Amino acid sequence: MAEPECLLEGLDPEQRAVATTLSGPVAVVAGAGTGKTRAITHRIAYGTATGVYAPGAVLAVTFTTRAAGEMRGRLRELGVPAVQARTFHSAALRQAQWFWPRVTGQQLPPVAENRMGLVAETANRLQLGGDTARLRDLLAEISWAKLSNVLPEDYPDVAPARGREVSGLEPTAVARVLSGYEELKRQRERIDFDDILLCTVSLLADHPEVAEEVRRTYRHLVVDEYQDVSPLQESLLRLWCGERDDLCVVGDPAQTIHSFAGARADFLTGFARRHPGATVIRLVRDYRSTPQVVGVANAVIGARGAAARDQLGAVTLQAQRPDGPSPQFAVAEDEVGEAEAVADWVQQQVAEGVDLREVAVLFRVNAQSPAFEAALADRDIPYLVRGAERFYERPEVRQALGALRVAARAGGAGAPGPEEDEPLVLRQVRDVLAGTGWAPTPPRGAGAARERWESVAALFSVAEDLVDAEAGVELADVVAELERRAASQHAPVAHGVTLSTLHAAKGLEWDAVALVGVHEGTLPFVLAQSPAQLEEERRLLYVGITRARERLRISWSRRRSGASAGRSPSRFLAPVLPRSLAEAPAAAAPRPRQRRGSVLSATCRTCSRPLHDAGERKLGRHTDCPSSFDEHTLEELREWRRRQAEEQRVPAYCVFTDATLVAIAESRPGSEAELYRIAGLGRVKVEKYGQQVLELVRSTG
Repeated sequence: MAEPECLLEGLDPEQRAVATTLSGPVAVVAGAGTGKTRAITHRIAYGTATGVYAPGAVLAVTFTTRAAGEMRGRLRELGVPAVQARTFHSAALRQAQWFWPRVTGQQLPPVAENRMGLVAETANRLQLGGDTARLRDLLAEISWAKLSNVLPEDYPDVAPARGREVSGLEPTAVARVLSGYEELKRQRERIDFDDILLCTVSLLADHPEVAEEVRRTYRHLVVDEYQDVSPLQESLLRLWCGERDDLCVVGDPAQTIHSFAGARADFLTGFARRHPGATVIRLVRDYRSTPQVVGVANAVIGARGAAARDQLGAVTLQAQRPDGPSPQFAVAEDEVGEAEAVADWVQQQVAEGVDLREVAVLFRVNAQSPAFEAALADRDIPYLVRGAERFYERPEVRQALGALRVAARAGGAGAPGPEEDEPLVLRQVRDVLAGTGWAPTPPRGAGAARERWESVAALFSVAEDLVDAEAGVELADVVAELERRAASQHAPVAHGVTLSTLHAAKGLEWDAVALVGVHEGTLPFVLAQSPAQLEEERRLLYVGITRARERLRISWSRRRSGASAGRSPSRFLAPVLPRSLAEAPAAAAPRPRQRRGSVLSATCRTCSRPLHDAGERKLGRHTDCPSSFDEHTLEELREWRRRQAEEQRVPAYCVFTDATLVAIAESRPGSEAELYRIAGLGRVKVEKYGQQVLELVRSTG
């Protein structure tokens, strides 16, 4: 444990105020990038070092396993590993499993593993049917009702007043689903994820002796992301606290983006009213983003209506980093054109030295993703689609981790080849992963196969990072690091661009961020009609902007691909949009066009039949049609690529893929114009490598 005053070194004045205000109630309004986790972990450590807190008497709760794991890691570094840092559900489940048998004489029922199946069976029993989308909406509504303390019998009266609509179903029909779902769980003797909180609230509310024991154990509470607390979670917090007021809450009203799931920012904004005499501290110094990015974020959120303002209010960020490039704003004719422009922008970032892992493309809804996947795949830019499924629960990740564990227990295998200088542990990891069906070269095209490949590649990147960080790393060390990350849901970052919805991107950050589809009807989303819903859409854009550290690109398209109706940039961009773009009229009609490298226009130069994917379009022929490349030229190109990759410390495929090298060897370009004719070779790569490639081809002629 460090000396108390040493723990305060390096904190700014506002963070220091958080760390030294050890008695509650305390509300910390922390803007994006202002170091809230640093402030609250130092508060816990300082309180422990000064003897105000006993480590085992502190409970810190947050919303995601990843955030809880990060908090535990920082507390360990500060010398207080005994502090409990958990998600709401994890903390509640531990208490329920401990006290339920003492109160009822029976074990807590197991948590249902397949909630969707229960919803589907309930809907079928009620003859409501429905596709997967409707079942997903019903499941979300079940969670909302529980978290909002809305009983099935009250739902028909509450839902219309709250603006709740579920796939065209009448509120009475949804209420029947809520009741039927609960009955089916009782028959199966199961509880669901949200019942964990309900059971714990019931134990504490109905059994004073249980509540008193919990309060004796945890005397100091810290709540992160308090703007996302639901009524049910707020009830649990009050029961945990009892009459005590040693409570510290941390959040940002400007980042409330989960109201649809029951989050209530007014618990944060009304904290001082509910707790007279509360200390309110605002963290305003943004250490994440450049002044240019911060300026856009402040302008967008500062244009909120008066109804969105409240007693605490969102902070106005003050940038602490040096100046960076000006944010870019761009409009495309249609969605395909927007995707191609973004892919060109990504190539430019890489050419300027930005690591692909530090680039993200963020959109409002998942349906926007395929166009950007296709555009990146056409340029052989690796990417990873970030979804709702936890990384370590993906089948391919579980399989790879299992194989690595077995190999580590066996003592590892494999050895470097006679001409290889690759560390032994990397060869071992590569061989084990190859045994699961993974190959170092990514599959061509987009889709599920590419996502699975990127997931396993991310595991390999952890081994590479460990080797770079320290000498003597063994296979058991790699497995131990992966298991540590899995326990905290700390997903590794694959070598590729991240594609993500704005909701899934919250809590993350990248050097370069492209926000796409920022037009009316998508952001704000077409279903957002009420003032409250529109303000949440504005906050969603704000969250997206504040994910960027240095480079920000915001774009939209004038129309849907193939449609004639024009559309406008998002109203939220009005304070920041250049006048030339704000006043530019939409074109009167869509221009007939085909995507560069489109399967509709590309044909095989050998058999003249249409080509099917990006790899074939790059080659200019089908993979099973005869090739005409010179073997010596191809080998020289591969050796040149290897040197380039070593100098830049990037995988070889980030320079050129094998398909690109074959296409160059076959076509033997003699000028930059001929290089441009090779599918997937854009301006950035031609400008960076063109002259070298042309000289190499000439020298092998």
